[in-house]
Amino acid sequence: MTFTGTANEIFRRSIRDYHVHDDVDAPINNPYEVRSIEYYLYLKNWIDTVQWHLEDIIRDPEIDPVAALALKRRIDRSNQERTDLVELIDSYFWEKYNGGRNALPGAVINTESPAWAIDRLSILQLKIYHMRIEVERTDCTEEHREACRAKLNVLLEQERDLSAAIDTLLEDYEAGRRVMKVYKQMKMYNDPALNPVLYASKG
Repeated sequence: MTFTGTANEIFRRSIRDYHVHDDVDAPINNPYEVRSIEYYLYLKNWIDTVQWHLEDIIRDPEIDPVAALALKRRIDRSNQERTDLVELIDSYFWEKYNGGRNALPGAVINTESPAWAIDRLSILQLKIYHMRIEVERTDCTEEHREACRAKLNVLLEQERDLSAAIDTLLEDYEAGRRVMKVYKQMKMYNDPALNPVLYASKG
């Protein structure tokens, strides 16, 4: 099986497992060996899935402002966890492909690292899952279902294209046709040394 074939299966399993309880506070039960790439892929999607639903909750027009602020802070922490995990997954590929040292002369650089492409694939599986729910709803009009069916078909095409592109990228790394580079996100908003609001409050 291709890497993305495995990843997509893991993402779908994580989404199904979350929706057993459909609760942002439900504990994760990661079924894969700790520190394996499968373990990190499952964890990555679980974080994405919880955050998907946190983003739904915070958009409730009736939400209490104090609760909304607490939720916004939780989403910020989740975003940092996602970024840290993406960079950890990139470390797996960095080691797998010998830090780009096996690249052939003239090897080209990709616009993003493999883990950030995999991040998009994880989110895409969430979009597919929830669009399917809309297609299967019985409490809405046929027009709504048909519009969602068209959107689902686009998402499924994107899944095929993105999966093929990621697998091709990994094959190119393996063959030395592309050289892997990792670009750190350098997020500033959570860093008390870099966010002016945070470091001003310490003065």
